Amino acid sequence: MQKHISLDAIMAMDKQERVHFINSLGGFKSVSLVGTVAKDGKTNLAIFSSLIHIGANPPLIALIFRPSPPERNTLSNILETGFYTLNHINEAIYQQAHQTSARYEKEISEFDETGLTPEYKNDFKAPFVKESLVQIGMAFREKIDITINTTIMVIGEIAEVYFPEKCLSKDGFIDLEKANTITCSGLDSYHKTIQLDRLSYAKPNKELTSIL
Repeated sequence: MQKHISLDAIMAMDKQERVHFINSLGGFKSVSLVGTVAKDGKTNLAIFSSLIHIGANPPLIALIFRPSPPERNTLSNILETGFYTLNHINEAIYQQAHQTSARYEKEISEFDETGLTPEYKNDFKAPFVKESLVQIGMAFREKIDITINTTIMVIGEIAEVYFPEKCLSKDGFIDLEKANTITCSGLDSYHKTIQLDRLSYAKPNKELTSIL
C-alpha cells in the first residue's frame, strides 16, 4: 500500500524527523570530505552530501552550505583562501568521515580528531585527504545566496584531480567502484554500489546498447 504525506504533514513533523525524511527523499547522493585550511594554517575537514555537477566546460562543481550560525569554518576558509579539496569517501574511512560532521571548535582540526591525514600536493594551497583514493583540487569561483531558505551555493572550478590509474576508461569515464567510492542517503546512511550497466548515447530511433 502506498503512503501519502502532504506538505502540511511534513511541516508538522518533529524537526529531526522532517530533516531525515526530506534528506533521504531525494535518493542516493555523492558524499565527499571537503578539506580547507585557514590563513593561520589550521586545517579543517567536513563531510558534504550536497555536491552538484554544474558543467564540464569549464569543469564546475557546487556545494550547498546551510544557514549560519553556527559558524561554517569550511565556508569561511574557502572565501578567505580561494581553495579547497573534494575527497571521495571509501569503505575504509566512512566512520571517520562521518565524525567530521561533529561541531568542533574552530581551533580544533577534524584531521587530528578523526585520525585522517592532511596531504599537500603539487603546491596546491588546500589539504587533500591522504586516505581518499579520488582527490579533487578546487578553486573558488562564485558564491550565490539562496534567499528562499538562507542557504549558500559555492561554485568551484576543478583545478587538478588524483585517482587510481585503473579507474580511467579510454573514453574518459571514471569507474568509481574501482576506487571503492561509496554513496549515501539521508544524513547518516552509507552505501556500497553495484554497477548494473553502462549504456550508449541515447538517440531517437536508435536502439540502446551496453558499452561495458
